[in-house]
Amino acid sequence: MTFLLDEHVAPAVAEGLRKLNVGALTLRDWRHGRFLEAADETILSQAEADGLPLVTYDQRTIPTILKLWGETGRSHAGVVFVDHRTIRPGDIGGLVRALKALHDQAGQTPWRDRTVFLRRPPL
Repeated sequence: MTFLLDEHVAPAVAEGLRKLNVGALTLRDWRHGRFLEAADETILSQAEADGLPLVTYDQRTIPTILKLWGETGRSHAGVVFVDHRTIRPGDIGGLVRALKALHDQAGQTPWRDRTVFLRRPPL
């Protein structure tokens, strides 16, 4: 599994995950940055086509999109929500550890239509 990190997640998180052998792409790296300014629906749609679960701090618009998609039977590749009160955007190490733990815990579990609220792993 490879995570797709939205623009609110620091590129250093992707670097940290790759050092731990966890696949991670930033929006800037994915598809040559073509989706940096794209609408959330477009990003989710293309991420689904590529089988990439999206990691995002956006709990304002993404849940609404997922609800609408679910009501119409439209699938997504999975979304990992991060709350800034649980793991601050500047806590690169904490976010890397939490995503690594989620990756290891999930194993080969399919991510299609799965949503997860990321937790800080115990130290």
